[in-house]
Amino acid sequence: MRNHLFRRLFTAPSCSRSTSAPASSLPFLLSSRRNAVSAPLVEDEAETVVFPREGPGISYGLNWALAARGVIVKDKAFRNLKTSELQQKGATIAESLSGLPVHVRGNVLGGASEISKAQFSKLLKQITTHISSTSDIFVHDGAIGSSPKCDAKVRVISDSPSAILSLSNVLWRTPSRAVAHDSCPLTVYVATSISPSAGDTIGLGAQGKSGFIAADAERSSLILCGKAFSDANGTKEALAALSGPIISARGGLPLPARLLVSGDSVILLFAPEDTIQSCSDLLVSADAGVILSSQGVAPLFQTGNSGGQNLFKLPAAIILASSDSSGVLPSVSKLSPGQAAYHFLAGYQNGKFVPAYSEGPSSIDPVELAKALLSKLQDNQISSFLINLNEGEKRTTGKDLVKLVQSTLSKSIPPFEPKGGDLQGKYKSFLSGKFQELPEEFSF
Repeated sequence: MRNHLFRRLFTAPSCSRSTSAPASSLPFLLSSRRNAVSAPLVEDEAETVVFPREGPGISYGLNWALAARGVIVKDKAFRNLKTSELQQKGATIAESLSGLPVHVRGNVLGGASEISKAQFSKLLKQITTHISSTSDIFVHDGAIGSSPKCDAKVRVISDSPSAILSLSNVLWRTPSRAVAHDSCPLTVYVATSISPSAGDTIGLGAQGKSGFIAADAERSSLILCGKAFSDANGTKEALAALSGPIISARGGLPLPARLLVSGDSVILLFAPEDTIQSCSDLLVSADAGVILSSQGVAPLFQTGNSGGQNLFKLPAAIILASSDSSGVLPSVSKLSPGQAAYHFLAGYQNGKFVPAYSEGPSSIDPVELAKALLSKLQDNQISSFLINLNEGEKRTTGKDLVKLVQSTLSKSIPPFEPKGGDLQGKYKSFLSGKFQELPEEFSF
């Protein structure tokens, strides 16, 4: 009985952020781990109670770290298990879902529903309490971005090995202890078995019955409830939004671009989602998200098409794919860095503007992102081109688009010059109404 009680005490450590234990008790707790305790049973007999050594599922350091995030280990916590080990624990490949509700606090684009600080705090408390009530907790450490110099470290804490299996295929591997030593890691809480009523905390009701995604940029925290971990696109969008400020602070530029490798050339492609899907098998990754830095280009998430490569050289060019059936935009034209930043910010698609080519949530102001892109283009002398997908009756997609992009780098392309019309006025009207002030270098 005493062995059991002592084991419970030391597999459920706490820290100053989440415990009510007085600080004066900590030296006793720490010294008790190293020493056997004798407890008298009868007058002439004594039993030596020895605390269990660390082993599978028992790590004092991990338990303390989880307690700092509000999760108290009830029995065991398993970290960075291999796929076969997760499967032994019951992990299965979940059916893919899409379109689950995504709520992001700190979304500057306003593309997703906002939640208040109080709502998120209440929800987070529910989630950590639920995970703490499960016998086995599963942890996975990874990173967003494959470049160690400007990635964002991530710790996933879950009640389900299946969720860990799914997310381990999204995040990049990171060295052991990298998350523990990182100054600003993201935390992902996954509660697959929590009651669907948890969504009521943020006003979802029946809408969140299958699951939902909630994120808070200020807390660097992401919550996946129910089956939300199997919504890969929604999860990646939320992770990209949360990691943006961290990556930027480390010298990287997070961009919603796709990566295309043509011969010895690396190309960043900005294009509408339906266009990307038409040629996804020809890209390094169909996922929107790369990090542009002085070291080169790194994908945000793992991809099966990269051949194991996690860092590519600086791009030879960026391609902005626009859509204009009015005939104002030429089929292919070369842009100055200021024009590239302007057209990137507008993201024009046949009467519709998609700022920064991103329809997902973002924690970075689009104007600041465009300014940073301008700086990268100038500093690294990266060429920029605008392609009109809708010139004439035929829309350029799939292999035709890739061929057009590839040929653009090998030809002498004329500078951008619109063919009359009032498209420039539409750009100006939209951008001036959306953003208060644009840099002088930006131009149509």
